[in-house]
Amino acid sequence: MSSAPVVVVATFTAKPESVDTVRDACKTAIEAVHQEPGCDLYALHEADGTFVFVEQWADQDALKVHGTAPAVGALFGAIGDHLAAPPDIKFLQRVVAGDPAKGQLRA
Repeated sequence: MSSAPVVVVATFTAKPESVDTVRDACKTAIEAVHQEPGCDLYALHEADGTFVFVEQWADQDALKVHGTAPAVGALFGAIGDHLAAPPDIKFLQRVVAGDPAKGQLRA
């Protein structure tokens, strides 16, 4: 598989009454995911009940392992009934432009 880093943006929108539940489940997953091999970045952000994970994985193999990791299964199990819509997960390709030091995520 490719040895290039893989960037993922995963967005979850909580039902209004479930914002705290979704936040807590996301925060619980972070510690375990940070221990996964190849996890360069797994950062949670929030705005108005929408939670966004910005992720960077060392390569496709690391992302594949993450997709089947216990922390991910537990997270989706915990938040599934609390989401207002299905998760929106995007796998991104870097667009090279501008200052390389400011134009890309760094490990």
